[in-house]
Amino acid sequence: MNRDWSTLWPLLWEAFGQTLQMVTIALLTGGIAGLALGLALYVTRPGNLLANKTVFGVLNVVVNIVRPIPFIIFVTLLGPVTLQVVGTTLGTEAFIFPLSVMTAFGTSRIVEQNLVGIDPGVVEAARAMGASSWRIIMTVLVPEALAPLILGYTFLFIAVLDMSAIAGLIGGGGLGDFALRYGYQRYNWMVVLVTVAVIIVIVQVVQWVGNRLARKVLHR
Repeated sequence: MNRDWSTLWPLLWEAFGQTLQMVTIALLTGGIAGLALGLALYVTRPGNLLANKTVFGVLNVVVNIVRPIPFIIFVTLLGPVTLQVVGTTLGTEAFIFPLSVMTAFGTSRIVEQNLVGIDPGVVEAARAMGASSWRIIMTVLVPEALAPLILGYTFLFIAVLDMSAIAGLIGGGGLGDFALRYGYQRYNWMVVLVTVAVIIVIVQVVQWVGNRLARKVLHR
């Protein structure tokens, strides 16, 4: 067992790095794109700042179509686009692209739902003072929804970490691939347990940081 783990520990750390790379890039790119898409969904809703029934309808339908697609099918479906954008459909980089796209659509709903919860009176007060739509978005909507958005992004991190577990199916590596290849396929259940423990620690740390940040924003 000691000899096994002398070779498995470096592989585990490599898989950890691959997972961190996938999740971090997907959250940065998909999170920013999803924030923009969620804001667009909110402000174009009927009765809102930039109400536009056509734009809202199109965005709403697209998000509703993409979000329910199981991620493993979405990766396959986006294969031709991934090939054009990344140049390959295999490897970590090829997996990050569909992961980022799905993250963007998932983020958009979280952002929209948190913005909908804002008291309309706050927005109306800003409009009455002559603030532009862009100024209201940046100085009223985003700050008002910041704490729940932090918690939403914390939840999103966990969801993206979950999706990253299937990266091994296209040679993307990561913790999921490590657990399947060196644990499940070789009946080494200790490898699976250690991998699960690592994932639990990651989730607990991120959840703790997210909760702390949200509390600081609420009590500022």
